[in-house]
Amino acid sequence: MGLTTLGIIHTAISLVAVFAGIFAFIRDRQIITGNTVGQIYLWCTVLTCLTGFGIFQHGGFGAPHALGIITLVVLLIAWGAGTRGWFGKSGKLVEVVSYSVTFFFHMIPAITETTTRLPAGNPLVKDREGPELQAAAGVCLVLLLIGVVLQVRRLRRRTLPGVR
Repeated sequence: MGLTTLGIIHTAISLVAVFAGIFAFIRDRQIITGNTVGQIYLWCTVLTCLTGFGIFQHGGFGAPHALGIITLVVLLIAWGAGTRGWFGKSGKLVEVVSYSVTFFFHMIPAITETTTRLPAGNPLVKDREGPELQAAAGVCLVLLLIGVVLQVRRLRRRTLPGVR
């Protein structure tokens, strides 16, 4: 499948992050870094970004590297909102939405790499810029938006009883 040793490590770490994120969404309906699953998600996501910076399978610095930088910035925003009060009363909302956005960021390369590499020798998608991948990213974006709306409603119900 054309993976380097770093690529294999990067993929393994990212899979742990994705499964931790899925588990967190199922169990807690959000990523909470105050528990073990959330910590696993957070640190595996950071390591995924850092290991990704050393992978240049498709040339030099590119969109995947930029996505890694953006992901780290959004993680920092989530951390600051949740632990440092950077956004005041809106901090919890910013934290929850930001962690959900980082999960969405995981989905873009996960879908791209999976569909352009598997099955080995005859991948589902031939073109990394193809319409199939754009459609998949669109579906993930819609799922993110639905999830964020549900998370915001849930947070508002918790903090403002009687508000829907």
